[in-house]
Amino acid sequence: MAVYSDDYYDFIIDYNGGYPVEDAVCYQRVNDRFDVAYYARSGTPELNAVDYPYSILPKCFALTDQTAQEVSGILRLQNPAGLDLQGQGILVGFLDTGIDYTHPAFRNTDGTTRIAAMWDQTIEDGEPPEGLSYGAYYDESGINAALASEDPEKLVPERDENGHGTFLAGVACGSADPAMDFTGAAPLSQLLVVKCKQAKQYLREYYFVPEGADCYQENDLMLAMAWLNQMAERLRKPLIICVGMGSAMGSHAGEDAISALCDEIGRLRQRGIVVSAGNEANARHHYFRSGLYEGQTDAIEVSVGDRVPGFYLECRTAAPEISRVSVLSPTGERFQGTGAFSGRQSHVFLFEKTTLTVDYAFTGTSPGGQIIFLRFSDPWPGIWTVELMPVLAIEGNFHCWLPIGSLMQGEVFFLQPDPDTTILSPGFSTAAVTAGAYRAVGGGADPDSGRGYSVTGTVKPDVLAPGVHVYGPEPGIVLPGPGTGAGGAGSGTSVSAALTAGACAQIFQWGILEQDLTWLNSTHLTNILTRGAGRDSDRVYPDRVYGYGLLDVYGALDALRITAG
Repeated sequence: MAVYSDDYYDFIIDYNGGYPVEDAVCYQRVNDRFDVAYYARSGTPELNAVDYPYSILPKCFALTDQTAQEVSGILRLQNPAGLDLQGQGILVGFLDTGIDYTHPAFRNTDGTTRIAAMWDQTIEDGEPPEGLSYGAYYDESGINAALASEDPEKLVPERDENGHGTFLAGVACGSADPAMDFTGAAPLSQLLVVKCKQAKQYLREYYFVPEGADCYQENDLMLAMAWLNQMAERLRKPLIICVGMGSAMGSHAGEDAISALCDEIGRLRQRGIVVSAGNEANARHHYFRSGLYEGQTDAIEVSVGDRVPGFYLECRTAAPEISRVSVLSPTGERFQGTGAFSGRQSHVFLFEKTTLTVDYAFTGTSPGGQIIFLRFSDPWPGIWTVELMPVLAIEGNFHCWLPIGSLMQGEVFFLQPDPDTTILSPGFSTAAVTAGAYRAVGGGADPDSGRGYSVTGTVKPDVLAPGVHVYGPEPGIVLPGPGTGAGGAGSGTSVSAALTAGACAQIFQWGILEQDLTWLNSTHLTNILTRGAGRDSDRVYPDRVYGYGLLDVYGALDALRITAG
């Protein structure tokens, strides 16, 4: 099947861009704007940013993980003697590594499942969901039948080998376990789960993804989001989608395909999307320079460690600015850019035997900024210098990004990095709630938590939520209590996103189901959470690290009551 076979390219088709699909062997519909098309590789040019518009190439995504409910105001809303907001009547959807559906954290008191439906994209011989052609679909009745059997996996062979998806689902909406002093943020909500399949080998090779690394394709994540939305429509329930993955690729302006889809779904009534900010602030993978004009040259120094098979970096300028690059190797050999601003240039360095390709392209479905995509194969260890020279400059600003750390093999970093604008895609979606991480015990932002703003000045992250040593369930393991030393603690902004997603389910329950505010959507959630966020009087907001402050869902509910009034 083309969906799984490495003999086919996966392309994201944006009909606003007008890219043809006539030669595709098959395609999957995402929504009225996007399709995923599959093209035979035989007779098709190898991947590059020149023959194919940059936006159609799927980007690679990685997992963004590295006492929380109380400091976030969540427990005050769960108290049955008070508001009793535990996510009743709300769906919380996850696109991740799957879920241990047999775990007590996802079962009712009578042993039945709280999972409304699952789609496992990795199973090639299953019965796929309606309207899709791959994976296996399991509904609530099928999961309950499996749980009632002696061998559940025989009926529903769904497993979470990684554990990331199980953990996030538990943090967001795991069932309460008083004996273990644990509860998810929305423990009475229902779950929708997608187990995303790993990226194809050809894409891993193109982006130099390390062997064995967890890596996911943008198109599969987009189809997962669309399916979650369709299931919510079928079940006629409000939906919160939690995205605990991210990519350093793309415009960092919310213009990439998955961010656009987040915006489209998030602006629908009774839909909320929460995404993690990522953990790249201290990774030294972003470079920024401003005020560089014609006739000037900026030297971008990249340190490359031993045994790095390859890496790439993206340099971006905003329209109408145009630049070109030259590259200086560690031994002093220079590749001189020719000034061709649309096309490909290649060079093999004599001593290093390193192959460099430089693709110049313009991005966006309408006339957009310039991207210079540099790909180094078998780079010699040492300092590589990318010399950027503006040809047309208005503001003289440009950014460069390296891939997310878990998707690189070996050590590659900028010698003069900038920790700002390090939020991962789709964290710059304007409709989504973007959550960074802070320490619930002791306070202070996690130094790795992705920072804003976007390249166009959009304020992100929106809020910080607890994301360091947060407890949650692990596959096949009964949940340990805090302080037992038995494990079960996770860190990273994916954990912050899960906690925020559970808080958003509480807000949807109160606003939509109890107050009949049926117009609430993800944009409203963002506004409500930022109005009610906890703020330090010594800090000026918004802030590139803290956004509008710390997650305080009780304060957010006060803001919602003001809005409703």
